[in-house]
Amino acid sequence: MTEQSPGPSPSGGPGGRTAPPGPSAVLAALIPRLTEVCGPDTVITDPMELRTYECDGLTAHRCSPGLVVLPETAAQVAGVVRACAAAGVPFVARGSGTGLSGGALPRADGVLIVTSRMRRIIEIDSASRRAIVEPGVTNLAVSQAAEPFGLFYAPDPSSQKICSVGGNVAENSGGAHCLKHGFTVHHVTGLEIVTPEGELTWLGDGTGAAPGYDLMGAFTGSEGTLGIVTKIVVRLTPVPQAVTTLLAAFETTGHGGAAVSAIIGAGILPAAIEMMDALAIEAAEAAVACRYPAGAGAVLIVELDGPETDVLGETAAVRKLAEQAGAFEIREAADPAERAAIWTGRRSAFAAVGRISPAYIVQDGVVPRTALPEVLDRISALSRQAGIRVANVFHAGDGNLHPLVLFDDSSPEQSAAAEALSGAILDECISHGGSITGEHGVGVDKSRYLPRMFGPDDLDTMQLLRCAFDPAGLCNPGKIFPTPRMCGEVPGIRRGPHPLVASGQAEIF
Repeated sequence: MTEQSPGPSPSGGPGGRTAPPGPSAVLAALIPRLTEVCGPDTVITDPMELRTYECDGLTAHRCSPGLVVLPETAAQVAGVVRACAAAGVPFVARGSGTGLSGGALPRADGVLIVTSRMRRIIEIDSASRRAIVEPGVTNLAVSQAAEPFGLFYAPDPSSQKICSVGGNVAENSGGAHCLKHGFTVHHVTGLEIVTPEGELTWLGDGTGAAPGYDLMGAFTGSEGTLGIVTKIVVRLTPVPQAVTTLLAAFETTGHGGAAVSAIIGAGILPAAIEMMDALAIEAAEAAVACRYPAGAGAVLIVELDGPETDVLGETAAVRKLAEQAGAFEIREAADPAERAAIWTGRRSAFAAVGRISPAYIVQDGVVPRTALPEVLDRISALSRQAGIRVANVFHAGDGNLHPLVLFDDSSPEQSAAAEALSGAILDECISHGGSITGEHGVGVDKSRYLPRMFGPDDLDTMQLLRCAFDPAGLCNPGKIFPTPRMCGEVPGIRRGPHPLVASGQAEIF
């Protein structure tokens, strides 16, 4: 399987790979200090070993880091950042490396700080329904640790078995159940961070109700550009009394979309509503033999949770609404094993597409639920015009689309056409009042699309916040923003001051 999204990479060339022969003089001078801070066998310099960290889950953008450091404590992370800041060396944080936007793409002239060794669950406080964990702890491990107390950690990205909580904070990850239970930002109540200058401090007080500016909310989803998280206080949720999982098969995605609208319109809030089209189903069948209903043009997975009486009533209502929308088969999981079997196809969808295509681009646009049928029709039309297949997998309940653009990466023409089609799909999302990203982040991959959503003043205002945290521009530089205009990263002539600067409300560092 290869996930592809060809395009310019500020660190690694156009979709290419940079493999430096060895650390520069500046980085070489930094090695003794980093070894002193973190101990022996924590600094990786061998070019072949560095290649292990050259990309995240989006493999099209690659760059071998100048150095890799593997700290084990918050104090060590702070020491590494202070050393980098003093030397003027850029640094990038990396968790499990499962991101899908190139957000953890390293720098050839910088240090990659990998937090995967920081995987302690420090505390499960069942009385307060919270846990304190380090950034390298996997998402699923939090729920497993909380399970004996009748609690779980609600955000559940499809990669929850391997993705880290620190990475979830960086990307504000969601998952299938974010419709009802929310994104990472709704479940984080405190963050210990290392600032870009190397100061160890806390944002939030662990209650989620701290007064003043919501710096914790600003930090969550900032894609590692405002600092490095070293501890996370997360909110735990009681395990629901009852859970029902339904699989409904439809002839078309339009019929499935009508069912989604009917369910939400009826005032029912499922824990999850997921949809897959025929091509995504084909891929999942080839990969995991999920045995979804034969002949389905789309399947809808609806999961309901809560008090048993409520779930029973909502299940009957969802069945009726799905049938009215044209469902020709509805299955209900009888036990946890059947529930897991229904979810297997959906959770394997991204990887499964590798069975039917040499390469693909995974996108992450969002549209209003009411616009789903029209946008899906437009994606189908764009796919036909380009002669490139698109498999659709998405969080139907909140309009978060994950179109998978399939192509042959051995063909430069197909690669370029796939990239153009991917951009056209994001344009459709924007034109229907949506966004270019729902949960995967902007990173490197979508930074060139950001000006299609925001004007120069909007982008500069976002940069003002970034510069307030990182005036030196060393913390994960080159991510999110297509043309950095502050923090000393000025690519061209500025045409007049930003309005907030002119009014004295903000300052350019």
